[in-house]
Amino acid sequence: MKCTQPGCDGTLLDGYCDVCGMAGSPGATSGVSSDPAPGGVPAPPDEATGSVATSASRLRAAAIGTARMAPTAAPRRRRTSGRGRAPGLGAGLTRVPTAPTIDPSSALLTDPEVPEHRRHCGRCGAEVGRGDAGRSEGFCSRCGHPYSFTPKLEPGELVAGQYEVRGALAHGGLGWIHLARDRNVSDRWVVLKGLLNTGDEDALAVAIAEQEFLAQVEHPTIVEIFNFVTHRGDGYTVMEYVGGTSLKQMLQQRRTANGGRYDPFPVDQALAYVLGVLPALSYLHDLGLLYCDLKPDNIIQVRDSVKLIDLGGVRRIDDEESPIYGTIGYQAPEIADVGPSVASDVYTVGRTLLVLTMELRGYQDTFRHRLPPVAAAPLFAEHDSLHWLIARCCAPDPADRFASVEELRGQVLGVLRETVARDADTVATTSATSTHFELPETSRPPTEWSQLPRLRPDTTDPQYTWLSGIGAEAPERQLRHLDAAPASSAEVRLARARAALLLGRTHLARESAERLLAEDPWEWRGVWVQGLAAVQAGDWPAAAAAFNAVHQQLPGELAPKLALALACEHTGQPALAAHFYLTCARTDAAYVAPAAFGLARVRATAGDHGGAAAALELVPQTSRGYPEAGRRRAEALLVAAGNDLRGIDRALRILAGAQADAATRDDFTVRALTAALAALEAGAPPRSDATIGGWPATVRGVRDGLEQALRGLARATQDRPARIELVNRANAVRNWSLT
Repeated sequence: MKCTQPGCDGTLLDGYCDVCGMAGSPGATSGVSSDPAPGGVPAPPDEATGSVATSASRLRAAAIGTARMAPTAAPRRRRTSGRGRAPGLGAGLTRVPTAPTIDPSSALLTDPEVPEHRRHCGRCGAEVGRGDAGRSEGFCSRCGHPYSFTPKLEPGELVAGQYEVRGALAHGGLGWIHLARDRNVSDRWVVLKGLLNTGDEDALAVAIAEQEFLAQVEHPTIVEIFNFVTHRGDGYTVMEYVGGTSLKQMLQQRRTANGGRYDPFPVDQALAYVLGVLPALSYLHDLGLLYCDLKPDNIIQVRDSVKLIDLGGVRRIDDEESPIYGTIGYQAPEIADVGPSVASDVYTVGRTLLVLTMELRGYQDTFRHRLPPVAAAPLFAEHDSLHWLIARCCAPDPADRFASVEELRGQVLGVLRETVARDADTVATTSATSTHFELPETSRPPTEWSQLPRLRPDTTDPQYTWLSGIGAEAPERQLRHLDAAPASSAEVRLARARAALLLGRTHLARESAERLLAEDPWEWRGVWVQGLAAVQAGDWPAAAAAFNAVHQQLPGELAPKLALALACEHTGQPALAAHFYLTCARTDAAYVAPAAFGLARVRATAGDHGGAAAALELVPQTSRGYPEAGRRRAEALLVAAGNDLRGIDRALRILAGAQADAATRDDFTVRALTAALAALEAGAPPRSDATIGGWPATVRGVRDGLEQALRGLARATQDRPARIELVNRANAVRNWSLT
């Protein structure tokens, strides 16, 4: 029978529609009709079934698209918008120039030949085939291993009865890479790359079997492996042709355009490239695979995306026998002893980012396994967060690196956001959610530990559900509950530390932090708690050391920077404090107000009251701290003005636009006009065409304003002696009159 759902043309099979999947009316089965509702239309199912009765199809919808056009109207082309398009490189934070797709036939080498300076023995690495008598084929004079730099495949040659060779593309570590057409699949372009260990049939079979797992790798940012074939005793990997430009080629092009001088990528662009390739590494790690050989050569940009190529070095995480492939200058130092790991892949990310952003002469020898000092690397001095991002990726001990690519990705994104904001040189208008910290809860400048961003709870903690039940209780009761927790965990220790801090028991907070770090020396949250406890105890050097350690562990997070700025204020480092405050204000809208207040405080302490006023101007009108920012800005401008009448007038106008009670306004007006009157009486030229706070910029005009403000203060004062003094002052400045 037909489906009973309105508008559906399906057929009921075993009681369910083969089109919409909904059940038929009660009693309806295949070949059995149901009684129609009055009017010949099947009755809709009951509302409890959650089908038609709860569907938005029952509601009227406004006409849109072709429904708004007349039946006879000519077809029109839709306008498109970029808003629905997924962001390309840079996660929508920055723009990366697109790379054109390269026509495969134009990429072929007209005269495929390996330069002599790149001819090395594949077994021992000795120089071969060089000099006047250099030959492209022969035997190594050191180890006797045969070598050949002549392409093995000729144009027009058919490989495995399917792939028609068109020519050579390049020469890699495994030999020549050829371009071919796949005759069996729409003549698509493919790449043929030779396999190692193919000296005999058995070795060839083993080599192919070892690489078969690569055909299961399917990810949009990883080159696709189509097949493994043999031809004339040699093995070849058949892979997708990626018609783009490698980052190494781009660096070479930039050097040429720069007159032969190294021209690294802008930091935001380099971070965008790395951010684009990290999902590929994460995907491989989830499959239990390691990439092993990340470098600019193996990252290809195609239009507005990147692709990871050359899977020749990919191996299983638990593989302890296969050869290890890598590149000097990128390979982690522990590879020779313990082999590759997720940590060694993270190391290659850091080294790749290093090469993309700076010229590091000696990165394959002098700085093979270390970074240059900050004093010798202007890039590190200028981009502190980038420095610590690379430093943690390339930590000598694998345990000190990012534990996963996903953890690294979050910090790369944060550093990119900070870099883009720095280049824009404006305050942030958007906010981003951190996986580690809550947003600041106050728009006031931080002065104590409780005003710093809170740690975001770890929902995967085994005691998270239990802890949720005691979160709103008083700190004293929390401590009692936490002492009786079903089991200890990191979140239990952190909750205990916070409750102790709220009660002023600094020693208990430190004790919880120490136990947390004893269980896991890499638990940065324990160091964060140590910093909070140091703030509460007034031990600012210890606080600065703790927050700096967290900043180095999480260079993409703003909370450690805000905390470090506060600590630097109290350790005599105003320049660093101002830098971190300004970084926070530029990067995230939620940090603008507290950071702007902190920056103003630093500048005012240094005597730069004009700079303090400029910092307070950063606070947006939408912030809860905007009224206070206006009042403080007026105060800073008044101090900065001195005897300058225009500056005094500006301060009064700023206060007039701020939310302040009458007493505050009158008190400020008294101080401002007193300074203006002193300036005028000292000889400052009066201006009848100008005003000061709405009063004529003359001695008489200022006296009238000052008298009015003093009498306003007197009316609001409850203390009788103070009121009398204010009235006397008002009488003293009153202009003489005949009435």
